Amino acid sequence: MSHSLATLAILIASASAASASAPTNGDGMGQVSITGRVVIRVESSAAPVAAMRAMPVPVRWVEKSGPKCIAANLLAGAIVNDSDSVDLVLKGGTRLRAQLDDDCAALGYYGGFYLKTAADGQVCAHRDTIRTRTGESCSIGKFKRLVAKPGKQR
Repeated sequence: MSHSLATLAILIASASAASASAPTNGDGMGQVSITGRVVIRVESSAAPVAAMRAMPVPVRWVEKSGPKCIAANLLAGAIVNDSDSVDLVLKGGTRLRAQLDDDCAALGYYGGFYLKTAADGQVCAHRDTIRTRTGESCSIGKFKRLVAKPGKQR
């Protein structure tokens, strides 16, 4: 997991480098500008049934109002729930549910998906999309903050 976070940090840091230049050496070489967008591959996992049974108390999550945008560099992981939502785990343990505008059938088929960040480094509802590894584009409708439901969980 820490390797993924380090890779994510490097990718985001590289997005801030707007250009690179090569010095002119007299034989026709000139300046080269490199621009691009950062695409983050987010690994997701579906917990195996045996691991789910080994958990002492399952956590039930309650949806609360969430932010319009989140900083991409806060993403630590994701769990694909269904074809219409993805739970995002942020650094520090906060959980958000990205509710998609439409069903995204291929979302859970492969392990992971892609988020394309904008120049502001944010992932925003009603602006950004999740792309499946098969190429399907799924718009993020809104984010909901997830809070553990108090009381007996079983």
